Amino acid sequence: MEEPGLSLSTSDENRAVPHVTRRSVLKSFALGGLSAVAGGIALPFMATPIARAVEKIGAKEETLVWNACLVNCGSRCPLKCHVVDGVIRWMSQEDNNGSGTDEFGTHQVRACLRGRSARRRVYNPDRLKYPMKRVGKRGEGRFERISWDEAIKIVGDKLKYTIDKYGNDAIYYQYGSGSTGYNMAGRSSCHRFLRVIGGYIEFYGTYSTAQISRAMPFTYGAGYQKSLSREIGNAKLCVFFGYNPAENRMSGGGEIYQVNEWRRKNNVRTIFIDPRYSDSMLGKEDEWLPIRPATDAALVNAIAYVLINENLVDQEFLDAYCVGYDEKTLPASAPENGSYKAYILGQGPDGVAKTPEWAADITGLSADRIVKLAREIGTAKPVFVAQGWSVQRQANGEQAARAIAMLPILTGNIGLPGTNGGDEPGNYGYPMERLPLPPNKVKAKIPCFLWTDAITRGKEMTALADGIQGVDTLPQPIKFIWNYSSNTLINQHSDTTQTHKVLQDDSLCEFIVVIENHMTPSARYADILLPDITNFEGSDIIQNGYAVGEMGGPIFLSPAIPPMFECKSAWDICTLLARHMGVEEKFTEGKSFEQWLQEGYEKMRQKDPELPDLETARKMGMIKRKAPEGTGVAMEKFRADPKANPLKTPSGKIEIYSESLAQIAATWKLPEGDVITPLPQYVATWESSEDKETRKTYPLQMFARHPKGRTHSSYHNIDLLRQAVTDSIWINPIDAEPRGIKNGDNVRVTSKRGEIRLVATVTPRIMPGVTSMTQGAWYSPDAKGIDHGGCANTLTSQRPSPLAKGNPQHTNLVQIEKV
Repeated sequence: MEEPGLSLSTSDENRAVPHVTRRSVLKSFALGGLSAVAGGIALPFMATPIARAVEKIGAKEETLVWNACLVNCGSRCPLKCHVVDGVIRWMSQEDNNGSGTDEFGTHQVRACLRGRSARRRVYNPDRLKYPMKRVGKRGEGRFERISWDEAIKIVGDKLKYTIDKYGNDAIYYQYGSGSTGYNMAGRSSCHRFLRVIGGYIEFYGTYSTAQISRAMPFTYGAGYQKSLSREIGNAKLCVFFGYNPAENRMSGGGEIYQVNEWRRKNNVRTIFIDPRYSDSMLGKEDEWLPIRPATDAALVNAIAYVLINENLVDQEFLDAYCVGYDEKTLPASAPENGSYKAYILGQGPDGVAKTPEWAADITGLSADRIVKLAREIGTAKPVFVAQGWSVQRQANGEQAARAIAMLPILTGNIGLPGTNGGDEPGNYGYPMERLPLPPNKVKAKIPCFLWTDAITRGKEMTALADGIQGVDTLPQPIKFIWNYSSNTLINQHSDTTQTHKVLQDDSLCEFIVVIENHMTPSARYADILLPDITNFEGSDIIQNGYAVGEMGGPIFLSPAIPPMFECKSAWDICTLLARHMGVEEKFTEGKSFEQWLQEGYEKMRQKDPELPDLETARKMGMIKRKAPEGTGVAMEKFRADPKANPLKTPSGKIEIYSESLAQIAATWKLPEGDVITPLPQYVATWESSEDKETRKTYPLQMFARHPKGRTHSSYHNIDLLRQAVTDSIWINPIDAEPRGIKNGDNVRVTSKRGEIRLVATVTPRIMPGVTSMTQGAWYSPDAKGIDHGGCANTLTSQRPSPLAKGNPQHTNLVQIEKV
């Protein structure tokens, strides 16, 4: 007998597939029964109940509905949903129907394996169905079903209570990127509602880019420009530090296709600098230079030493466009011998010349190879230098980010075709309209990584010690967490053991509401758990991403199926809460979500008159727009005329020596071992290759990598993807042999903070002394706290980086033993 409310009806007339229930749909997915999609072609269904049922309706009319994969890989890929009688039967890709030829430059935006598996997220056994209330301790995952009326009353009353007792400063909107693709729906609705009721503590920075986004503006100024990936085609040499688009951005809408095509078409020599031989290489590189994690700045310092001593720097560029390279352009406030050149040559306060031999001991690269690399960079014109964000997710990540930028600066490879400023390649962001947001009356902002600190020691946190913005001291500890589509409550935050202790104590943070699609590890910590619709059950107009090279444009989402079970959209949830709290009119302004969407689109059409009407656009799925000509070179106008087009730095120039950073270093309260410097220097940090004391117990460096089978933790609950992309820890044969570890063995991985059990991959694709494990696997601890899910954050630290107070989740020392 079927549970009430679980029939697969799509309306009151019950247009369901005969004898097929949602339970059987979910069961068939649990058994791996529905088809996979490869290359836009549906593979045959296996013999399961849903398969046989779909065969019966095979002759019925098929409806095509455009939607997209929205997870945070950086790109958004349109998906064509093939719907039969209210069921998404399969998904396909672009097919040239009105979308142009499939040639480079107008190529189709095809989803990777993740997007092609999106249907398995819709019909998943983990899918949340009803509002639920916690009945056990936080984290135990024990809930009871309640009605929407009860759920709205509990959440609304708790918001009122929190505001009355503590003020809006005690409400925190949780960082998370599970629905980053939404433009007007999803989290935009949440932000609007929370601002309507008086505001909330916001975060700044991201877990992906906290260090680089904080540090680079000190060199190039706020809003500095990056070169589009097409400029790679104009380069003679590409030097990539930890840059791995093949695994991070592998879809047709991402960077990898364009990066590889430009390199291939113009035979651009490419050097990858990375501790791991990533899929971005795989024979497409000219050279792989394995380097120890967190030592990139030391390598750059040694390259600079060679460039200076062999007269390979562009002195005219440094004199005209930069501050602080040598004594001629050093600010008056700087100490004697405080220039970058003096630091490199050993004339600065530390008295250490940054020779290739000095760097060889730190980086693991030979001195001869460092010299050769320096000469290549110094003589090739032009050079395109880029870094992936993995480099800056270290305890000294801010220094590494600024240091890598010194390579194009020293050689004058700035503002010219074929060059880049040292950040990741830029992308064309097609302008979009968003849901209007009232001002946030709460002025305090916290670094996104320090929310657990804001729970445990809120009023102790200050601007000078913790990077609090907007106020000198945090007014309140966090008492209420609003978590929308975020697995950061436990899975994506560092030191899961400590985070679990903080969250389980409900005398600290008193209430957590989670709005989600699936029963994620973070959802298990909710006091009230509200089931969200998937994007395949709703509407939006989205940008096709922030990692799309030169081809942008809007994607139009239409509901392929009605909301399943009792799931509601974030807009509907917030409308119900606004009604309960007496602010519905202020929240909705008397408009439905569809009306807001149409108004936003009409504003887009005013800026881009070639856009069709909304009904036509929804039938097209995606409208492509290439970046305007003349917009691809980073800081091109500055290079052409620095006086007329100054950078947004205090001096208007490139600041190698930053007086702003010198002021921060002099006034901030830093814990022992943390260093902020006005120059881009190498700084050894805790749990690095130079941490000899810790390495006695934990001798291997460990960093996490992005697997192809998921984006962060999204898609982890797709069984076929886990089978295709195994979660494992990579270990070099030199490190594996004395430990008796063979490929495929189960191993124990331990750090100061926790223990994980998972499979070992023994491979020369990781350098000796270094290990790497897939990140984003769902946390699954046993009674002793040992994680059997493979969540990397069981091992990582909550100690933030010095300047950005960002997550140093690649800074870890571990031990690996065979189980």
